[in-house]
Amino acid sequence: MPRAMWSGSISFGLVNIPVKLYAAVSRKSVRFNQIDRNSGARIKYKKVSADSGDEVTNDDIVKGYELPSGDYVTVSDDELAQLDPKASRTIDIEEFVDLADIDPVFYDSAYLLAPDKATAKPYALLARAMEQSGKVGIARVVMRTKQYLCAVRPQDGKLVMSTMVYADEINDPAQIPELAQLDDVEVSDKELVMAEQLIASLSETFEPAKYTDTYRTKVLEVIERKAAGEEDVIATPEPQEDKVVDLMAALEASVAAAKEARGRHPTAAAPGTVSGEEIAGEGGSADEDAAQTA
Repeated sequence: MPRAMWSGSISFGLVNIPVKLYAAVSRKSVRFNQIDRNSGARIKYKKVSADSGDEVTNDDIVKGYELPSGDYVTVSDDELAQLDPKASRTIDIEEFVDLADIDPVFYDSAYLLAPDKATAKPYALLARAMEQSGKVGIARVVMRTKQYLCAVRPQDGKLVMSTMVYADEINDPAQIPELAQLDDVEVSDKELVMAEQLIASLSETFEPAKYTDTYRTKVLEVIERKAAGEEDVIATPEPQEDKVVDLMAALEASVAAAKEARGRHPTAAAPGTVSGEEIAGEGGSADEDAAQTA
């Protein structure tokens, strides 16, 4: 059962509704520990002073901001909390906007907002009113000494809070050369019609439950087999050659394959669909994830 990670209130106008904050997502990553290859013992890290090399306890560790000179200005948690005491316990809705006005790129992490027993009615009233009006509340909240912009939106009678990034944190696509040159790319009407047909043939109602983390499943299978004593548990993949495919031929073949697949399995995705990498003739591998999770 999820635990409340923050408690405060939603504030809009003169109305305050006490709420608790719960994580909306529980990640199911396969977590690895770093261990000594030879002894099998876990690797541990110590917090040490860069000057003396001595270990430093948590009581002696403070926040420091580095100046251009290389010196540090220290700031305590109490000083940060006093900057805006009200904000640290209030989700302050400043305005309501249409959901369609928010580009999804602004969304970050999602949380569930739950009312106290005594405030269930005003909570439900706000959620239903927002649902009826199609509006989303834009608010600010401080958590762990950082102020977040957030969107409070209704979902099946409940309220969900999504933290958001600020506009000046969004990377400008015009600064990416490969994206900036797309306006000069020419496509024919025939190619566009064929691409739209392919999209239509692969269109479905979104059902999130049918998508599972197949990579995580494979990692767990490898762990299980190695725990049982197997050694060579991963087959060497066949090398794949990059190939240049005629765009129209690829689209036509993909549409035909999608139609055939729908005839056999109405909800199945089309097999043999040509990827964008194959069409462009520039196949490549994904960057390796540096984190110790899968």
